[in-house]
Amino acid sequence: MDDFYHDTILDHYKHPRNFGELKKPTVTARETNASCGDMIEMDLSIKDQVITDVKFKSLGCALSTAAASLLTEAVKGQQTTTVKELTLDNINDLLGITVSPTRVKCIQLPLAALKAALSQL
Repeated sequence: MDDFYHDTILDHYKHPRNFGELKKPTVTARETNASCGDMIEMDLSIKDQVITDVKFKSLGCALSTAAASLLTEAVKGQQTTTVKELTLDNINDLLGITVSPTRVKCIQLPLAALKAALSQL
């Protein structure tokens, strides 16, 4: 793994952006990875179909936390219709790596929580 991407993942794991919870979210969703016990909870504030704020809570590995941190940065200010179309490839792009098949569930977890929250709209 390139040192730049390794450093980015470690930085977002040790100092996650948008970590916490919103006082009055529009929607909230929690997803867990049954195979490892990781958990991501995502709070979204939405106005006029735009994600105006997003926070997450995490109990998980470095990859799932870093992916959640990077994802929340990427979706803030975006249209919900655009965000609903995000895929695993987009998460790989944010991380700057393609994870091994055994770690795919780690980076899918934040995306699953985000999409579960958006499905409540």
